[in-house]
Amino acid sequence: MNGQDPVTFYMNRGADLTGFRQALRSLIFCDTRPELITWRPHSEPELFGNRMPPNFGEASKPIILPRAVGKLIETVVCHSEPEKYPLLYDLVWRMKKPVNPEPRLMEVATDPLVARLNLMAKSVARDIHKMHAFLRFREGGDQTGAERFIAWFEPDHFIVEATAKFFVDRFTSMDWTILTPKGSLWWDKKELCIGPPASRSDAPEEDAFEVHWRTYYESTFNPVRTNLTVMKQHMPRKYWKNMSETRAIPGLVATAASRVEEMIEKEAAMPTRRNPDKAVALMEDQAPKSLEELNKIIKRSDPFIEGSDKAVLGEGPMHPKIAFVGEQPGDQEDLQGRPFVGPAGKLLDKALEEAGIDRSKAYITNAVKHFKYIQRGKHRLHQTPTAAEVKRYRWWLQKELDFVKPDLVVGLGATAVHALAGHQMPIGKNRGPAELDGRKAYITVHPSFLLRVPDEAREKEYEAFVADLKRIRRLAA
Repeated sequence: MNGQDPVTFYMNRGADLTGFRQALRSLIFCDTRPELITWRPHSEPELFGNRMPPNFGEASKPIILPRAVGKLIETVVCHSEPEKYPLLYDLVWRMKKPVNPEPRLMEVATDPLVARLNLMAKSVARDIHKMHAFLRFREGGDQTGAERFIAWFEPDHFIVEATAKFFVDRFTSMDWTILTPKGSLWWDKKELCIGPPASRSDAPEEDAFEVHWRTYYESTFNPVRTNLTVMKQHMPRKYWKNMSETRAIPGLVATAASRVEEMIEKEAAMPTRRNPDKAVALMEDQAPKSLEELNKIIKRSDPFIEGSDKAVLGEGPMHPKIAFVGEQPGDQEDLQGRPFVGPAGKLLDKALEEAGIDRSKAYITNAVKHFKYIQRGKHRLHQTPTAAEVKRYRWWLQKELDFVKPDLVVGLGATAVHALAGHQMPIGKNRGPAELDGRKAYITVHPSFLLRVPDEAREKEYEAFVADLKRIRRLAA
């Protein structure tokens, strides 16, 4: 094969990035001109184990392309346009051709080919954003009767695999299935499976949670700002049929004018909302004389966050060498009433043991004393406290540490460091020994960070965390 004979490549109908890369390396290696290539789709990839014609040379080598071109290829192969592969090959050919190459072609935004591919990439990116924003899970079940959440979505392009990481990261603790006409995803809390296209009848119509969600949407709808044109720009009508809240829109729009008049009439009679800052000021006047008195105040006080109303107190000996301060209780901490007993707590216990620190001899608490979350079906999803919420809880933490009197305070994560210092401090820039509001301290990551980092980086980050703990042990000694 000398690169001057006609050649045919069979590509998957979807986003066949692997197949295109293989074809690209071989075709460019043989200096095959675009007009000699026929790109044909096939619906049964397993029948074509060899994507190249039998007479096509196997010799090929990786192609060095600018990062922007590689990203463009990854995005455009998801497009539903059948001509995407010849267009992409034409781009790379012009950049790499043996005579008069155009290595900086991607920088020429006015070039018709570059402009068209950029528009295709924007269309795919927009489709991915819409799937992130408008996909709705409904509670269903699998063949064993176990709880599973199922969603139906109709993308314009072949973006199912491209969105997989987003949904795995966001809904790690749920069993879920995403069904689309272009493919499906299946997650069981451990492994992701990619499946064939599905039909709308495979997904449930509605669940009990959607009824509550629609009620919430109706209660938060602001009739004063009703603007159908803007609404359709942000939420195109094509997605409405699969979204529970949109069923309420016609009625909400129809009654908007009367609701505005009703709001005006009731405005003067609206009750005054509770002011959390005034509550903090009142707490300061109570001046507890001991940690026991402080804990009684914390227990009977209303939370400053939306979530649990059950305070999780610190635990450990008085006057310890080390006090660990985390962000806030999690789901398991809220249920058991103890700090750091969930997944992050188990990881902390393991690291402490490796570092030679006895947890029972350390004091452990959180900057925020209540679990902030939002309810999603039967699951409570963690929410990060805002800066204002951290500030309101700070008085409790400062009093707590004044009574406990640790030799060294360890801030685990950004929220804890914010509460200890009184202002935000990036962990990456400040990791290590520090003085936080007059206290001898050490800044490091929160154990939950180690649970979120990619698998390939987790071991390295964990070793760095254990190294921090060993240094903390030496500083405290």
